[in-house]
Amino acid sequence: MTRREFITLLGGAAAAWPLAARTQQRERMRRIGMLTSLAADDPQVSARDAAFWQALQELGWTVGRNLRIEQRWGAGDPERMRKHAAELAALAPDVVLVTGGATEWLLKATRTIPVVFVAIADPVAAGFVESLARPGGNATGFMTQEYSLSVKQLELLKEIAPDVTRIGVLRDANSIAGIGQFGAVQAVASSLKVELSPLGVRDKDEIEHGIAAFARKPNSGLIVTGTASTVIHRDLIIMLAARHKLRAVYPFSYVAAAGGLISYGSDTIDRYRRAAGYVDRILKGEKPSDLPVQAPTKYELVINLKTAKALGLEVPSTLLARA
Repeated sequence: MTRREFITLLGGAAAAWPLAARTQQRERMRRIGMLTSLAADDPQVSARDAAFWQALQELGWTVGRNLRIEQRWGAGDPERMRKHAAELAALAPDVVLVTGGATEWLLKATRTIPVVFVAIADPVAAGFVESLARPGGNATGFMTQEYSLSVKQLELLKEIAPDVTRIGVLRDANSIAGIGQFGAVQAVASSLKVELSPLGVRDKDEIEHGIAAFARKPNSGLIVTGTASTVIHRDLIIMLAARHKLRAVYPFSYVAAAGGLISYGSDTIDRYRRAAGYVDRILKGEKPSDLPVQAPTKYELVINLKTAKALGLEVPSTLLARA
């Protein structure tokens, strides 16, 4: 090789170094933690994960190429969620996606690892962020609803079943969201001429005994709030509502699709697609403290006509038109 050929070869290699360096940087393996309050075999976990991964892939992230996953499932068990939150914090991933009630445990385990939460009703009151516009800490994410949504659910229940005068509200008395949602409904109950009764959701037995006792009087209905327990035990709640002829409104469309009478709430899957965008931005260097907490942008009204017929209800045409 001549001296001139050597210099030309060296120059070409040097010119290629920046491109190679950029490629190596882009393909650097990153790690995402995932923690949900649901069980691993819950169909909703699969649907949400699929939407999240598809959105991430569209943004250039592929598991096994430039991304590794550490996933944990709480199955509604606080102790299991606490344990898994501590495990994920110890692994120090680049960012953690966390769902619902598991958020509290994760933020107790770390205030430094970036966190994107999904399905939180009131992150400010819960102490997860300083404000919606400027979260301020290591967490940001996506809300499920505002408390006023519970009022809308009550109005819809009265519209589809005007004779309802007693309503049991299935809510988590130990969560800020559960207290807030019940308070919002309580504030308008008298104007809609209904009597409210709070019903616990601590576990399967409490749900079953509470609904059975409440249903002993006629003209009764249910408002099912969005908590980990009501999601985990949704099939039980649907079955009990049918058994006791209770008109019930739910916060998620997949519950109405599974046999619940009516649902009104935000699009669950859409939140996971949007969460992928925040995870992408954090992996690229942005801070959770600078990413505002976002409210839902899509709401769904779903009516199960088969269930309405079984309950002897005639759905108003105006309500059908909106569904």
